[in-house]
Amino acid sequence: MDILILNGSPKGAESVTMQYVNLWQKKAPTHSFTILNVAQQIGRYEKGEGFDELVSRLDKAEGVVWAFPLYYCLVCSQYKRFIECLFERGWGEHFRGKYAAALSTSIHFYDHTAHNYIRAISEDMGMKFYSSFSADMDDMLKERERGMFLKWGEDFIAAIERGAPIERWTAPITYEQMSYEPGDVISKVDPKGKKILVLVDSTDESSNEAKMAERFARSFSSSVNIVRLQDVPMKGGCLGCMECAFDNECIYNDGYRDFFENVVRVSDVVVFVGAIKDRYLSSRFKRFLDRSFYNGHTPAYRGKQVAYILSGPFRQNANLQEILQGQTEISGGHLAGVVTDEAKEGKMIDALLDDLAQRLVDYASSNYVRPMTFLGVGGHKIFRDEIFSRLRFPFQADYRFYEENGLFDFPQKDTRYLEFGEKMTALIQDPEIRKQVRKMLKTEMLRSYKKVVETK
Repeated sequence: MDILILNGSPKGAESVTMQYVNLWQKKAPTHSFTILNVAQQIGRYEKGEGFDELVSRLDKAEGVVWAFPLYYCLVCSQYKRFIECLFERGWGEHFRGKYAAALSTSIHFYDHTAHNYIRAISEDMGMKFYSSFSADMDDMLKERERGMFLKWGEDFIAAIERGAPIERWTAPITYEQMSYEPGDVISKVDPKGKKILVLVDSTDESSNEAKMAERFARSFSSSVNIVRLQDVPMKGGCLGCMECAFDNECIYNDGYRDFFENVVRVSDVVVFVGAIKDRYLSSRFKRFLDRSFYNGHTPAYRGKQVAYILSGPFRQNANLQEILQGQTEISGGHLAGVVTDEAKEGKMIDALLDDLAQRLVDYASSNYVRPMTFLGVGGHKIFRDEIFSRLRFPFQADYRFYEENGLFDFPQKDTRYLEFGEKMTALIQDPEIRKQVRKMLKTEMLRSYKKVVETK
C-alpha cells in the first residue's frame, strides 16, 4: 500500500515528528511511504512548482497522513500556507475520497485543537478522515508508547484495506458574506491615555476586515496605532530551531523582535483584525503569532486587553473560538471581545465596534481581567511543569522568567491546605469524629464565604 506523508515541520526530515514516521516505515516494510516536506518547501508550492509531483503522489497514494509538530494550538504558518494553497488553487479536489489521518508531536498543549483543525479541512476537501495520533515528543523513547503508535499505524492501514466506512464529524461551513459599509460615529470613546494597537491582516482596503478596522479606529476621540501585518518585518516563519531558548534572541535579524518589543509590548490594548481562511485565520497571522515564540512559553500579552475583529463564519467555528480564548488566557491577556461581520446589518456592526471600543478602555483603565477558565489554568500547569523539569534545558530564559515571577506555583508549596488536610485526615480515623464532621461539612464549607459577605 502507498502512504503519502505530508510533512508539516519547517525542519523537514530533521524533526521529531519524522522520526515517528521513520519508525513506522521501518516496522511496515511491505508498504510504501512517500514523504513530501511541504512546510519546509512552502516557497515551491506557493509558486506552483511542486504541484505536478504532489498530484502524482496523490494519484498513487491510498492513504494520506498529515504529520506535524504543534505550533500555538495549530500547525506552523508554513503548513497553514500549504493548506491555503490547496484551497486557493483547487488542489484540494485531488484529495477527495482519500483516507486521511493525522500524526502530531507536542507536549500535549492544545493538541486537540490542531487535530480538530486538520480533521475539518480534510473533510472540507472530501477526504475520509479516519483517526488522529497525538504523541508526546518523548513517547518514542518508551516501549509501551512505541507499541501504541505502531498499532495506530497498523489500524490506519487495515482501515484502508477493508474500506472502513467513515462518517463526517464536522459540519460544512455555509456562509454568504455581506458587503459592510461603515457608518458615522455618533459618540467617540476617550482612550484615557491608553495605548491602543490595531493589527490589521488585510491587503485589500475594500475588504470587510479593512473597513471594520477603519471604523473601529474612528470610534476613538484620538488616533490609535494601526499597523498592517504585511508591513511587520518577517522574512519567514518560525523555524523551530529553538536558538531563542537561552536568551529570547531570534535567529532572524529582520526587525520582528524589535517591532514586538517596541510596539506590541508597550501597548495596553491589542486588537487583531482579519478574515477567516479555511478553518482558522490567515497564514500571515499565524506567522506573526509563531514568530512571537522568541518569548518562549512566557505570557507575552500579560496584563493586556485583547480583542478580535473578524470577517467570516466565526459562529460556525467552535474550534477557532476555543483557540482564541485559550491562546489569550495562556498568553496572560484578557479577551475583551470578538466582533464579526456576521451581524449582516452595517448599523449593528457599527454598534458592536463602538461598544467594543468602550469596553476595551474601561477594562484597561480598571485593570479588569476575568478569571481564567480551564483553557488558561490547564495550559499554565502544562507549561509550568514542563519548564520546571523536561524543558528547563534548553529554555533557560523561560525558567528564569517563571522563577522571577512566581509561576512555579506548585500546590505542595501551599502548606496551609496540606497541613489542614493531614490534620483532618488523622482526626476522621475516629468513627465518632468522622460522623460529626460529615454533619458539619456543608455549613463549615460556607463559613469563610459568609464571613466575607457579612463584613465586606
